[in-house]
Amino acid sequence: MLPRTFDICESFPNVDEAQWRALVEQDLNGAPFERKLVTHTYEGLYVQPLYTARDWAQDGDPSGFSGLSPFTRGSLPLDHQLRGWDIRQQQDHADPRALNASILEDLAGGVTSILVRYDAAGRAGLDPDDPGARELAGVDGAMIASTDDLSAALRGVELGMISVALEAGAAFIPAAAQLSAVWESEKIEPAKCRGAFNADPLGVLAREGHLPWPIAEGLARAADLAAWTSARFSNVTAIRVGAAPYHHAGATATQDLAFSMATALEYLRAMTRAGLSVDQAAAQLLFSYGVGTHQFLAIAKLRAARRLWGRIAQACGVGLDGQRMKMHVRPSKRVLTARDPWVNILRNCVCVFAAGLGGADAIGSEPFDAAMVSGKPGWRSGTLARRIARNTHLILQEECHLHRVVDAPGGSWFLERLTDEICERAWVILQAIESRGGMAKSLEDGWIAQQIDTAAQPRWRDIATRKEALLGVSEFPSVGEHRPEPSAVNLEEIRREARERAARQRSRPLQTSNASRVSPAISGAMSQQAFNLASQGATIGAITAILGNGGPPASIHAVALHPFSEAFEHLRDAADEYTASCGRRPRVALVSIGTPADHLARTNYAKGFFEAGGFEVRVVSGKADLVQGASEFARCDANIAVICSSDAIYATSVATLAPLLHAAGAGAVILAGNPGANETAYREAGVDRFVYMRCDVVKTLSELLVQEGVSL
Repeated sequence: MLPRTFDICESFPNVDEAQWRALVEQDLNGAPFERKLVTHTYEGLYVQPLYTARDWAQDGDPSGFSGLSPFTRGSLPLDHQLRGWDIRQQQDHADPRALNASILEDLAGGVTSILVRYDAAGRAGLDPDDPGARELAGVDGAMIASTDDLSAALRGVELGMISVALEAGAAFIPAAAQLSAVWESEKIEPAKCRGAFNADPLGVLAREGHLPWPIAEGLARAADLAAWTSARFSNVTAIRVGAAPYHHAGATATQDLAFSMATALEYLRAMTRAGLSVDQAAAQLLFSYGVGTHQFLAIAKLRAARRLWGRIAQACGVGLDGQRMKMHVRPSKRVLTARDPWVNILRNCVCVFAAGLGGADAIGSEPFDAAMVSGKPGWRSGTLARRIARNTHLILQEECHLHRVVDAPGGSWFLERLTDEICERAWVILQAIESRGGMAKSLEDGWIAQQIDTAAQPRWRDIATRKEALLGVSEFPSVGEHRPEPSAVNLEEIRREARERAARQRSRPLQTSNASRVSPAISGAMSQQAFNLASQGATIGAITAILGNGGPPASIHAVALHPFSEAFEHLRDAADEYTASCGRRPRVALVSIGTPADHLARTNYAKGFFEAGGFEVRVVSGKADLVQGASEFARCDANIAVICSSDAIYATSVATLAPLLHAAGAGAVILAGNPGANETAYREAGVDRFVYMRCDVVKTLSELLVQEGVSL
């Protein structure tokens, strides 16, 4: 029977770190502690296997309280704990009427705000019937040419309650004018309008590689919109500090934060030049981040982002309210795969989980087939994929109650230390950018792209060697997978209707007083002019033309999206094209020698290795008779033979088996395993190459596919 009072610590003697380390060293049996148990991140951080109180100076709780400086624990004292984070889903159907149905379906299914993405033509400021929009109309977004189109897309939405954010690329002023005109036509009081216009000229320049005007003009236009928004709406932000393009391209967490802070400083300076106070300017910023599947790193990154911005804003003289970061987070496109897309459900869940624990204000969730439809005009995510995407939020909030605890990761020695280290390294990068003249200059001269490329190279090597695994792509691929069918739309018919609408809308007369360009030097004047035009029904192309270009366009080398899976998926796509053309897959045969204990590990390794490149794998298993093994290989109708067994059997069999396989028709004989000191002897016996842990899988598969006649 337990005593009435007892101290649980009495049953467990104190053990210090030195004692623990000694026991670990004993278990490692001579293997280096640092190599086996310490994780090295791409940010240059070292993640230890154990953290204790001495790893984080917790006296006085330096992370503070939520809602108070340094804002590590959260921007507000209580917000998400009461109502959950804002569930903000992207809406991008090409047809405004179908877009409306999609919006209403999402809102009925639990979504709390929407992000309307304009198509490639609209983001460039072109109407659907513009000759330059022939290949852009309806691509990667909604064909919204006018206020009428946007009004049709938002019909039935309670605009006084639902926040509407825009993704309009370089056409941020015309799009903001259209949404403002819709609010006015629906008689929504300015104080009840909620949303984000998301002007982000530096983000557009980074992602697209060009702006329709000089960078200085783009910053001035963003500042003009901010001044106009600040005077008109109290619950709408004008400017987005978009870090997602850099994350999509391979930036590390520390680079991501540094680039976003440098961008925020550029926008802050532009807004104050336009006449806004630092408090008014800071209130116009919405920070947008992408997160990956390393959940602890993602959580720490978001906590660090709030701390960094709070410190920067404070140093700039911004008051407490402006130091509170407004944050929108989405799963990064770089972690999603087109192959075995069902796994994206898990990836997406981890990203949303991390964003929720990291304290994001608004979170987006990606449909599991998003990578399948990306860049394919006329295709969009299916109904099931969209439903699972929004239900991911609801499960985490309504069933897991993830939002109920203020800063749930807070106090973890590991996460607090990781947050500190990310802040410190991001600060160093930020100082380097500022010393070079700021974010705009660093983008323009290619320094940002070069930094991302340099930092990403180790990751690409790890992916190519499968040190960093991609489930369903580089590891455990399903060559004969049956992928879900995304939704297809009749894009040409939607384009035809959009062109007709745009032509009718342009036929409306516009007041001539609005038909001359106004300089953004007059604070808010350009945005007011755009609003006046949008209220009269002017199209996005007409508004863009009237606002003018303000100088020669800016152009840089774009910071392009690089999904982690792109190298392997390129091989799979090429193998599929070969299969469709030739009626059969490129094929390898695994010649497994000995008992399962001898060959199974390497047989399974080789099977996954070649299936990652789209090969059909046939297995000649468990043969002790080498002549019979070669004979069975000949019946496989394969050009590539892979010998699989133990090192001991290799030593006695390779010299005999390799020539037999060549004689049986093998164009290439491969040995599964690192040959070590026996490489020369095995090559002399007829082995052409070796596959083993940490070899360059992408390079090997590429060469073998080309050898098989596959065009890469």
